[in-house]
Amino acid sequence: MSRTVGGSIEETREYHLRYLRAVNNPVRRRILEALKEGEMSFEDLLSTTGLEGRTLKWHLEILENGFCVEKSEREGKAYYNLTKEGKVIEYIER
Repeated sequence: MSRTVGGSIEETREYHLRYLRAVNNPVRRRILEALKEGEMSFEDLLSTTGLEGRTLKWHLEILENGFCVEKSEREGKAYYNLTKEGKVIEYIER
């Protein structure tokens, strides 16, 4: 089941708004595109996207809040993966 479906119509509407906000930005779509290849560390995403650290962190937080990426931490490093919802990038034209 999709994480963008809530327990009520209002909750589902809120989830959809968060999701649409996440994918409706060219910078965030570029991050999703980079993650198509698989899990990446924060540092890998910095070098791949060319974004400044605070900017990348801000966009990743919106993508997490919008159900598009999942963050895990190992050995003090942050890693990011696409979720099922984040794989929409495969269907969005650039």
